[in-house]
Amino acid sequence: MHLHEFQAKQLFAEVGIPVPPGAPASSVTDAVAVAQQLGGSQWMIKAQIHAGGRGKAGGIRRADSLEQVEAVAAEMLGMRLATAQTGATALPVNWLLIEQPVSVAREIYLASIVDRGRERPMIMASAAGGMDIEQVAREHPEKILTAVVEPAVGLLPYQCRRLAFDLGLGAQVKQFSRIMSGLYRLLMEKDASLVEINPLVLTSEGELLALDAKLVLDDNALFRQERLAELRDASQEDEKEAEARRLGLSYVSLTGNIACMVNGAGLAMATMDLIKLHGGEPANFLDVGGTATAERVAAAFKLILSNPQVKAILVNIFGGIVRCDLIAEGIIQAVREVHVSVPVVVRLEGTQVDRGRELLSQSGLSIIAANDLTDAAEKAVAAVGVL
Repeated sequence: MHLHEFQAKQLFAEVGIPVPPGAPASSVTDAVAVAQQLGGSQWMIKAQIHAGGRGKAGGIRRADSLEQVEAVAAEMLGMRLATAQTGATALPVNWLLIEQPVSVAREIYLASIVDRGRERPMIMASAAGGMDIEQVAREHPEKILTAVVEPAVGLLPYQCRRLAFDLGLGAQVKQFSRIMSGLYRLLMEKDASLVEINPLVLTSEGELLALDAKLVLDDNALFRQERLAELRDASQEDEKEAEARRLGLSYVSLTGNIACMVNGAGLAMATMDLIKLHGGEPANFLDVGGTATAERVAAAFKLILSNPQVKAILVNIFGGIVRCDLIAEGIIQAVREVHVSVPVVVRLEGTQVDRGRELLSQSGLSIIAANDLTDAAEKAVAAVGVL
């Protein structure tokens, strides 16, 4: 789960990470009031969406008067903003962050992440701040500095000092260490998978400030983070993914035209791989879980068919916990109930598989039976090819 920049900065302030003076606004009136409260003669107006690259897309603007604050806020609020990270899918701007401008001497990248390969928390830093860190890592890996943390002892002072000196922050070692410790604390205490500052700026006055803030929470740990779970902004999420979460399904939208409905995350990944291998493009990841009841199957069909790009459906179910004949009955009921109009390829395997295949063949529905996963992928790709 992603947080908005202003929400992340509120958490930053709680752990002592310095941020520019500012406050959020959800209306033009509030934006002007925040600017008046901050004082000064210039303000930065930042669109709040769950994506980076806002500045290049026109989502970060400077205002030189209260009248300009009013005009820019009126223009931004309610608009849909597309950046390099959102792709063609623009996100709605319902919040703005109004801040005082900062005089920047240099920019640094700093983040605390979970390194799944090492199974350890890690601090990552780079003098190439303000840039796409993936591009920096790809083109100049020597510019990426890291500190791996042993959870049993936590982040150690020498690790903070070493990174500070490697970044050329001799005079700011103490402040950098406090910021680095704050990032690690948020990562651990808030069950985050990423806490990022890009850029962490060194001001002309020699102070460090978190000019931007990004915080991604582990969805699986939200039951421990009730306060943060309430900050979820569903308007920033794919509507189908939000609906799937409500139904208890694991769903991720993709860009292809062959919808997948599978029970088990690993089997779903293998199914998508086979579709790609045989020249097709999966339209989604969908795991209906180990208990694929008729109701869940029907809900899954409705969900995947809400995507107008879907030209065929591949159902790949392994009947372990639930028998294949019961799964087949659920598929038949769902296809009739939802009035599916695109080709449906079904591969069943497991307990009572012969009875399940018999039910499908006798259903009178245009369901394409597959003997194995490769056969299913080939038939799904072929079904799309003849449309």
